[in-house]
Amino acid sequence: MKKTILILAALIGLAVAASAQPRALGVRVGYGADLSYQHALGASNFLEVDLGWKLNPNAPGSFSAAASYDFQIAPAGPFNFYAGPAAHLWLVEKAGIGLGIGGQIGLEYLFSEIPFQISIDWRPMFNLIPDTGFGWSSFGLGLRYLF
Repeated sequence: MKKTILILAALIGLAVAASAQPRALGVRVGYGADLSYQHALGASNFLEVDLGWKLNPNAPGSFSAAASYDFQIAPAGPFNFYAGPAAHLWLVEKAGIGLGIGGQIGLEYLFSEIPFQISIDWRPMFNLIPDTGFGWSSFGLGLRYLF
């Protein structure tokens, strides 16, 4: 009985802590469209996860997943400059799987009157699979609702 109460108390505590963290959900558009989710990890760090489709005429049917762990470099009022490491995984219908590592750097604006943010970022990647090479073209515009 004591273990059950302890486990229940721990689960409730974790749920309260998780719900107290700021989150954002929206879209990131650029060379395709992504569903974008951000979760704050402390006062100035956040995790961003993007799932979506890429517009690639050479590889139709491209699905992608990307994640980055970002650090606020210079918060300036409603603006936040951020950067951090990132990874990118994609699946192409007939070509198979791809994997890349790199980083993300961006600028976001937080509206004070409404729970909304807009961001612009660049996510360069060094592709590891299926071929190695550097990708420069991952610019994105993010529109997210804060909750």
